[in-house]
Amino acid sequence: MRAIVVGAGIGGLAATLSLRRAGHEVTLVEQTPRFTEVGAGVQLAPNATRVLRELGLLDAVAARAAHPSRIHFRGWADGADICSYLLGPAVEEEFGAPYLLLHRADLHAVLAAAVPAGSVRLDTRVVGVDQDDDSAYVTTARGERLGADLVVAADGIRSAARQWLFGADRALFSGTAAYRALLPAGEVADLDLPELAVWMGPGRHFVHYWVRRGELLNMVAVVTAAAAPESWTARAEPGEQVREFAGWDPRVLSVLARAGQVLRYGIHTRAALARWNVGRLTLLGDSAHAMVPFLAQGAAQALVDAAVLGDVLTGATPAEVPGALDRYVRRRLATATNAQTGAARAGGEFHLPDGPEARARDARMAAHAAEHRFMPQSAGWTATTDADDARAP
Repeated sequence: MRAIVVGAGIGGLAATLSLRRAGHEVTLVEQTPRFTEVGAGVQLAPNATRVLRELGLLDAVAARAAHPSRIHFRGWADGADICSYLLGPAVEEEFGAPYLLLHRADLHAVLAAAVPAGSVRLDTRVVGVDQDDDSAYVTTARGERLGADLVVAADGIRSAARQWLFGADRALFSGTAAYRALLPAGEVADLDLPELAVWMGPGRHFVHYWVRRGELLNMVAVVTAAAAPESWTARAEPGEQVREFAGWDPRVLSVLARAGQVLRYGIHTRAALARWNVGRLTLLGDSAHAMVPFLAQGAAQALVDAAVLGDVLTGATPAEVPGALDRYVRRRLATATNAQTGAARAGGEFHLPDGPEARARDARMAAHAAEHRFMPQSAGWTATTDADDARAP
């Protein structure tokens, strides 16, 4: 069977590998002329790293990652721990796969290296998709019409394919913007920072963790905002990020002040869909379920999408594609939509103003951590993932 995957981000690369693993011929179409180092940090929980193991890539990814032993939740003003949870060996023992912290470019590079060069068409912009009873097609900006038995649109939060399939809609501004930067470890060595921490405060939160084997500190400083462009390349004004966090713990301010190039982008999502597929065409990853990053599940959900897609199409004939895509969406839609909702809710919790609500949140978190070794969202990391469930009748 032949497939075309549109978009060579994390989801598109993983889908290509998963479909190839299922025995199918895949052409991966990407509009950029070359792969470049884009993005900053990404967290991969066991639901994601389990997929990497199935693809035979976990060791290569883990070799480039940082391996945190705990995650800390802290107050904004004095940095006192509200609670912390185990990661590290305890997570791997409990959930059967590790929790890893990576530079997004390192994850992308491992996935891209696993795709045969002959299967990738770079510098190829897709300007339309369509289908008939027997085939699906993409039309390129050069006027080519490429056919296959199915088309997987993994073309990101600004997905054109989503609009071609389901009508015009726009990325939705979340009401938050993020400052991002990477700092060499030596520049923050004197600050005694935990390996992974979320600092919560009124209308803001600050996240930092090590990537690239601990060589770099990834920082993300999120603020409530009236508007901000959805751009990975827009730069903050000098000192802007420090002013936004005035009065916070000195360690937070030190990281913000020492950051070199700081990017600022508006965090956008997409509305939840009732379905992702039509006939031989389907969405995957951010094109289907873009979410705010406050539960660190965006990349993970795309990886699990890819695993389930490959699973339902294992052994499928061209005639069976529409039914297989129906099964893919049934097995993924509720989980991905819940992740969207849960991530948005987490952002609200992180940004509570000082007062009774914030104190109640802190008390709930401390009480939960006193009784449980792992974060509440770890229920989604269990050995019975969507990918495993896809093998059930």
